[in-house]
Parts: sequence; structure tokens; C-alpha cells
Amino acid sequence: MPSALLRLSGAIDAITERVGRFVYWLVLATVLISAANATVRKLFNYSSNAYLEIQWYLFSFIFLMGAGYTLMRNEHVRIDIIAGRLSARAQNWIDVFGIIFFLFPMCIIIGTLSWPLFMDSYVRHEVSTNAGGLIIWPARLMVPTGFALLFIQGVSELIKRVAFLHGDIPNPLEKHHGKSAEEELAEEIARQRSLELPGEKP
Repeated sequence: MPSALLRLSGAIDAITERVGRFVYWLVLATVLISAANATVRKLFNYSSNAYLEIQWYLFSFIFLMGAGYTLMRNEHVRIDIIAGRLSARAQNWIDVFGIIFFLFPMCIIIGTLSWPLFMDSYVRHEVSTNAGGLIIWPARLMVPTGFALLFIQGVSELIKRVAFLHGDIPNPLEKHHGKSAEEELAEEIARQRSLELPGEKP
């Protein structure tokens, strides 16, 4: 396996890692907006469709932009009743087949079909039909962007699977039982707070 391809895989993983960590914060933002919206509605009998729709937008962003990160961390759902009993090489061969013949075509088809919908929405300045709703094109842009990121991460995963089959790297399918996403988010919040308030301990 040429070292240039492994460096490319590492660069893609670094980008995906940054996107994933950004998505962490959007989870927190979604929860805070939802809580604030519910509180204002109960206390002041006031609400807006914009508050509801921004929650939908953020949830969609988290799901679509986090797909590549989930693939990189090997945390996506697997039906491994049979594959789980196979050797590491067989499992990686299955992934190579799945990436080439399922993941890549799916990303290309969905990305290709969703792009004209985004362009049409952007050109027409499409706005939600709900009173006080948001513009629509950012939500439509999430679909091709999310699947483009997933496709790029698929390239990285394919490189790693082939590199393992050539004996160049350890098994990329082995899960390293480190900290959970929730624990990493909590630590990141504590770290940011310690930077803002250096006199206090997180």
C-alpha cells in the first residue's frame, strides 16, 4: 500500500474528526434550544415556528454530518450474526465489497438526486410554508453535503481495509474501548470552561 494513500486516509480522518467534534456541540445546542423553547412557551405562552424548525435543522445536520464520523469510529449498526464469526480478513473483505458496491453507489445516487433540489430551492429562495418559518435551502444543502462527506470517509475506510489486507496496518475493525462520545463532550465542555475561567477548576 503506497504511503501516499495512507497519508490521504489520515488527512480524511482528521477532517472527519473535526466535523464530528463540531457536531458534538450541535447536540448541546439542540438540547438548549429545545429546553428554552419549552420554557418560554410554558411561562410566557409564546412560541415560534422558527424555534421548532431550527431544532429540525440541527437534528438533520447532526445526523447527516455525523454519518462519516460514525463510520470512521466504527460505531454504525452492523448485522454481524454471520460476519462476527468470520476471521478479521474475511470481515475486511466484506467491508471492501460493501463500500465499493453499496456505500459509494448510495452516496453518489443520493448526492446527485438531491443537488438539483437544493439548487431549485436556493434559486427560488424557498421559505417554509409555516408562519415565521425558516428558509429551506440550507436544509436541502445538508443532504448532498452529508453524503459527500460520507463518500470521502468511505474512501479512507477503503484504503484502511486494503492496507490491512496487505499487512500494512492493524485491523481497522477493532474497536478501541475508549471514552464514549458523551464523556468526550463533557470533557470538552469542562476544558472550554476552564479556559474561560482560569481561576476555577472544571
